[in-house]
Parts: sequence; structure tokens; C-alpha cells
Amino acid sequence: MAKWQEVNFDGLVGLTHNYAGLSYGNVASASNKGGVANPKEGALQGLEKMQHLRSLGMIQGVLPPQDRPHISTLKGLGYTGTDAEVLANAWRDNPALVANLSSASTMWTANAATVSPSPDTVDGRTHFTAANLAAMYHRSIEADTTARILEAIFPEGDRFAHHAPLDGGVHMGDEGAANHNRFCADYGEEGMALYVYGRRAFEGNTDLTFPGRQTYEASSAVARQHGVKDGKALFVRQNPAAINAGAFHNDVVAVSNKNVFFYHEEAFVDPAALQKELQAAMGSVELIFIEVPSSEVPLKDAITSYLFNSQLISPSTRDGMTLILPKEVEETPSTKAFVDRMLASNGPIKNADYMEVRQSMRNGGGPACLRQRVVLSDDDLNAIDAKVIITDERIEELKTWVNKHYRDRLMPEDLGDVSLMEECFTALDELTQILNIGSVYDFQR
Repeated sequence: MAKWQEVNFDGLVGLTHNYAGLSYGNVASASNKGGVANPKEGALQGLEKMQHLRSLGMIQGVLPPQDRPHISTLKGLGYTGTDAEVLANAWRDNPALVANLSSASTMWTANAATVSPSPDTVDGRTHFTAANLAAMYHRSIEADTTARILEAIFPEGDRFAHHAPLDGGVHMGDEGAANHNRFCADYGEEGMALYVYGRRAFEGNTDLTFPGRQTYEASSAVARQHGVKDGKALFVRQNPAAINAGAFHNDVVAVSNKNVFFYHEEAFVDPAALQKELQAAMGSVELIFIEVPSSEVPLKDAITSYLFNSQLISPSTRDGMTLILPKEVEETPSTKAFVDRMLASNGPIKNADYMEVRQSMRNGGGPACLRQRVVLSDDDLNAIDAKVIITDERIEELKTWVNKHYRDRLMPEDLGDVSLMEECFTALDELTQILNIGSVYDFQR
């Protein structure tokens, strides 16, 4: 009988990682605007997290960063000449535009796509829809390249199916797996998909201060595209109060694994009703709800520490589940105290590992933002020809690549530097060969 696992595909921090503060509604991104970033440190921190999950017995994959600055977009906006001329002229005219087209936000691969595992779909294939990320301009340019990368790794055919990013702009705003949870008894068994949306596309949503990036219409369209089995998809609205406090995605206030749902009391408008609906849909599979009360962890602390933007995993090397948390949770008194109490309660979560991902955190992305979860069987894994699964050899190769190509200091004003662009393209061309994914970038095509 085939063995099934949930594989984490982490995004590599890109060479243009910087703090331009582009993400409205993301408190960390805004508060660190203009700071000095260290792309090399960020990439190495990410690789260290991947290696740590491997040490726990997890299968770990990697997704490459995208080509930045995105010269194709600048050419589409009327800039002409060589790539260097295009960048120089755009920087002279509009540095803010160049900053948006130089964002390293593709590191947060929880937003790369929504994935429906084969046990949950009518045709028995794993389905992928690259997120259109329409709510933020700097992320809306990612989708086509993301789709090419996913298709290069998971070849279309008997096992994998790919769908085009949703059309419709912000009316069909789709932010990917950051707003998608899956519940199951075990990964290879039929599961239940929970799609969380921030707003309905054609209603006023006057209760929102910050944008509700995920729409109900997008979530339901993805479920239809994927052929999710009847009765195996639920749709619930995120609490507007959480969005207004800075929880721009649901994975800032909730995370799940198998039959465990770990979330903040203010994540949903009516969590008690959601519990009943989820449990009824799961039937004989008993769900375990860990609701963190505001009296113990204020919503502000949950968001600034990224308590819920953690990975909840089931390592083969440990008893019970493990939380992979950012160091900020350990450094925040209320969240550290809650985690300690939870571990002592003899519940399903028995371990907490604190990881240093501060370069990502300062831009508003914790451990969960950095990974896309894909449930795969052994046969599925064998169908992947790309060299994206982390091995001892691959991790050393990637560390060498990072140390060779990345800068250790980057300011927003450096983004107009033509030599930075050339460094990025040279490095990414080499990376596609390391990972055996072909010519996925515009500058290669």
C-alpha cells in the first residue's frame, strides 16, 4: 500500500529581499519600511529551517525565487531597449514602480497556489491553481511564473492537474493556501477542505479597514476547478476584526494539521458554529480544537509574534505533533506562556521548535508563509524529475549557491542598480540548472 506524506515546499528568499513596505495591511511590512535587509542571511535562515524539518524525518522540498526586477512587466508598460536601459529609465521615472517589480515576496509560497490532494478530488489527481494575488500589485505579477514552476515540478498528466490563475482582478482575489486548511484522519485518506475568505467580491464589506484579500468567489471557483468531492468543502469568513488588526491572511490567526485545528478566539466570527459544522462534515473522525482565548493571548500579540503562522507537523521521529514557531513567539511573554501551558497539557501538540527566520518576519512572513504543503504518495514523489527535494547534497549545493551570489546588505534605494539585476539573472539561471526545472523565467525564454 502506498505511503502518503505531507511535503513542505519552502520558498527560497530571493536576491532582491528588501524592506520597501509594500504590503498594505501587513503590520510587520509597514513597520520595517526602509530598513537594511540581508538577503544572504534570509536565504540561509530558510535553508536552515528546511534542514531542521528534514532532521525530524519530514520530506522537504524547495521552490525557487522569481526573476526580479521583473523586466517583462516594465516592457509591457512601454519601456524599451536593453534590460539595463529599461531598468535605468524606469528607475529614473518611477522608483516606486521598480520597487514593486523587485519585491522578493515569492519567498512566501503559502501564497503560491491552492493545492487539492488526489484523495479529495473526483478525478483522483492532485490539482494546482496558482494564486492570482490580485490584491497587491507587487504580488500580482507572480502568477504566470509560479504556474510554470509548478508545472515543471509536478508534470501535467495522470497524477497532477494544473489550472490557470483566476481572471477577474480583485473581484476574484485569490491568495492561495494561506487561506486554505485541510482536515483528515491521515494524509492519504479523504479529507475536508476549509476555505477562509475575507470578503465577498460584490458586497460593500464596510466592516473592513484593511483589504480582505481573499474573496468567497475565488475560493469557491478554485474548489470547482479542482473537482473537490461533494460535501468536502466548507467556506467561512474570517473575522473582520482580525483583518483590521493586521491578519491579512487566515494563516496569521489559524493553522491545522490532520484532525487538529489551532486558532485564535477572534479568527472567526462564530468559532463555535464553525466547530459544529466542521465536525459534522468530518463524521466519525474526531476533530481536536485548540482555541486560544484573547484573555491569554491578545490578538495583537498573536499577530506581531506570528504564533499561528507556524507549521504544525507530524514528524516520524517524535511522539505527537510539533509546532515550528518563529523566535518572536518565544520572545513574547503571552505567546511563550501559552505554548508552555499547551505542551504541558498532554494534548496532541507535544513539541515546539523555535526557528530564526527574522529576515522574513520583518517583512511579515513566518514559518507557515514560507511553505506550500503538498500531500503526495511515494508514487507521486517518484514522478517528480525536478531536483527540488532536499537531500544532504542538495542543501550543500544551495548553501554554496547562496554564498556565491547573494548580497548581505540591501536597501530599497539599491533596487535601481543594474548590476544587482545582472547578479540576480545570473544566479537564477544557474539555479534552474541545479533544480532541473528548465527555462521558467521570462529572461530565459
